[in-house]
Amino acid sequence: MDRTTHHGRTTAYRTRGEGDGPGLLCVHGSGGSHAAWRAQFRLADATPVTALDLSGHGESDDVDADPGYEALSAYADDVVAVAREVDARVLVGNSLGGAVALTTALERDLALDGLVLTGTGARLAVLDDLLVWLDDDFDRAVEFLHEPDRLFHNPTDALVEASTEAMYDAGRTVTRRDFRTCHTFDVRDRLADLSVPSVAVVGEYDQLTPPWYHEYLAENLPDCTAAEIPDAAHLAMLERPTAFNEAVREFLDERPS
Repeated sequence: MDRTTHHGRTTAYRTRGEGDGPGLLCVHGSGGSHAAWRAQFRLADATPVTALDLSGHGESDDVDADPGYEALSAYADDVVAVAREVDARVLVGNSLGGAVALTTALERDLALDGLVLTGTGARLAVLDDLLVWLDDDFDRAVEFLHEPDRLFHNPTDALVEASTEAMYDAGRTVTRRDFRTCHTFDVRDRLADLSVPSVAVVGEYDQLTPPWYHEYLAENLPDCTAAEIPDAAHLAMLERPTAFNEAVREFLDERPS
């Protein structure tokens, strides 16, 4: 893992690939880590690919930030620091990571060539029961998220084991902060301000951020298309990596050179 220091803390990231291309910077979701993007390093034959650990996740230092905009802003600072370090100009964000990518594009002075928004939305309200379980019964929250058509359409043992391990590594406090940050996120009235070319990629069976969230992004962002990944749910990049990567390649190919 490489590291960069900013705002008094260190953010860890991993990079693959060199040379031409706009550079992808992949931003994980709630309770995740850079490992959620392990299959996207296959795109390094087309452009450099970087995946980071947000503050408090993986190998990155934590940040003293309350759930909501304070945490979201800190995560955006993580993204800007790494993007500048590796010269990445396309942000790829899943779920909370999509909220971070949108916030970065709206509020930070960072040159961007594109956004890949997957399993996310302009608003990310979280089920009330899940918020309660994150407070009082973390095991139940993790179990709920790994039921069919939530994180995964068809939760295989390997996928569930890796995803569950990441959540327990992040821990209840950080994962709760993440979901409560999602719950307060809402940029529906600001989408018209974003002219960055974008694609909204959704798993066909995603119940956490369903296809209509992504249709909304495609209809309300000035330059955005939608792409659906068959036989996948919220973590399409892990469940159907070949189809997900093809959607990203098509997006990159359509960008002006």
